[in-house]
Amino acid sequence: MTRTDVIVLGAGIIGTSVALQLVKRGFAVALVDKRGPGEGTSYGNAGIIEGDTLFPRPFPSDAATLLRVATRLAPEANYHLTFLPRIAPWLLAYRAWSSPQRLIETAKLMRPLFAQALAEHEALMAESGADRYLRKTGWLKLYRSGDTFGETKRERRVADDYGLAYRVLDTDGARALEPALAPVFRHAVLWEDSASLSNPLAVTQAYAQRFVQLGGRLVKGDAMTLRRSALACRVETSEGSIEAGHAVIALGPWTNDLLRGVRLRLPLAVKRGYHRHYRPRGDASLARPVFDAEGGYVLAPMEQGIRLTTGAEFADRDAAPTPVQFGRVMPSAKQLFPLGAAVEAKPWMGSRPCLPDSRPVIGQAPGHPWLWIAAGHAHWGLTLGPVTGRLVAEMMSGATPFCDPAPYRAERFGPLRL
Repeated sequence: MTRTDVIVLGAGIIGTSVALQLVKRGFAVALVDKRGPGEGTSYGNAGIIEGDTLFPRPFPSDAATLLRVATRLAPEANYHLTFLPRIAPWLLAYRAWSSPQRLIETAKLMRPLFAQALAEHEALMAESGADRYLRKTGWLKLYRSGDTFGETKRERRVADDYGLAYRVLDTDGARALEPALAPVFRHAVLWEDSASLSNPLAVTQAYAQRFVQLGGRLVKGDAMTLRRSALACRVETSEGSIEAGHAVIALGPWTNDLLRGVRLRLPLAVKRGYHRHYRPRGDASLARPVFDAEGGYVLAPMEQGIRLTTGAEFADRDAAPTPVQFGRVMPSAKQLFPLGAAVEAKPWMGSRPCLPDSRPVIGQAPGHPWLWIAAGHAHWGLTLGPVTGRLVAEMMSGATPFCDPAPYRAERFGPLRL
């Protein structure tokens, strides 16, 4: 039996960042996962650190988009028909949180995290030797129609209120930045306060290595073996049992599996997503991630090739992959950028943990002061990993948090008892 201060369950970007921030503040920490750091959901993302993000992607409100989604023709969303009855209550809550007033509320409540996101990453990258993966070239959003571009006016007004840097570009201005893009779009916005990574997995692994260098223990184990006795919590690992006074759940889409053991449940849904890498044809390249608003996909330059990410898929977390969205986005993607042969034999799939108000849960589990939760980061897990770790570490150590943690408490959803 080994004793430590904190057990962090889940070695994705969130759990690894929490563990690293805790050990930097003097805690003895064990980071436990079945897999290696960053090899789960954290591996599959567009590699963007969205310091200037304001609004989450809202539930579609126009009839044309809803019809495309309903008929499973929309590139940005797919669903399994048999899963709809189970996800319907969550979708209704998500729709309620997509009203213009609530989107502005979400932007305000999430701004403290986003405002510190890049700085926290840069600090951890500097000490872990991961600087070489960072690109501070912003990210580019493209709009093929004037109507779609016009829908960004509210977001840009809010960006102006917060002093966020962006540039509105025409086709030629965007192609001056990215010459390999075909002129199939009319408008673009370069969000200059965002950065991106050429290898998100390598960054998470670098943070994990730094954690070990500072004395943290990285061990293979099953989070679902967590048990609480009168004085401590315990988890079983490949190195035997580990006990601690506190545990942090950073299990992403598996969070509720563990919370069930303490008779709690978050209103957590899963958005599955896919990516695949492609070789560019000729000497084509990208200097930054590019989002095609109408196409519903991102092209992101990675060490492995050009990563093409799809939109959301609503299906059971553990159902077999159905990467049909690639068929929907590939014509548009190839029209925009000269994609060549696929690098992998088949697409990668992961599951994003999402809450209906698009805010994560960061803080103590209701009624269980020994148990902490850092989950529900949706599409922003990579962005918010280090800043989430900082907030958890400050709360656990008794320091004054850099921002008010109240908007991220689980209790905002009311009673969570099973």
